[in-house]
Amino acid sequence: MDTDTIAAIATASGKGGIGIIRLSGDKALAIGKQISGINLKPRYAHFSEFFDQQKNLIDNGIAIYFPNPNSFTGEDVVEIQAHGSSVLLNSLLNETIRLGARIARPGEFSERAFLNDKIDLIQAEAIADIIESTSEAAAKSAVRSLSGEFSSLINNLT
Repeated sequence: MDTDTIAAIATASGKGGIGIIRLSGDKALAIGKQISGINLKPRYAHFSEFFDQQKNLIDNGIAIYFPNPNSFTGEDVVEIQAHGSSVLLNSLLNETIRLGARIARPGEFSERAFLNDKIDLIQAEAIADIIESTSEAAAKSAVRSLSGEFSSLINNLT
């Protein structure tokens, strides 16, 4: 398993009020601190301005640090919540890459959560099902699987 720090735009492409960059790995906190200029406290929403290496303002928004092992991936995770402009989000993502992260492969955050025993295989597959759901019934079913309901039923059979 890769143990390097990964980064990705975690919100759907297109225009929106808010866009999220997610980082996971050993350098996530250091990268979050450098971009925000703030000493990030765990699980606290910090309003911040986000800067590039020349100290030019990219955007402002919220930075949240989730320390390991109590994060989705089981690693240090930082979320940068900025405005939903694809131009700004790509600028922020590029800055995380410049600071030592790499672009995550599709599904890699969920893969790391699975490999770090934060979710089981059924739950990992449920994340993809939620994203791909095209009906309310499919979405509700996938959410139940993600919550562990289906896994619990399977485990009770054994």
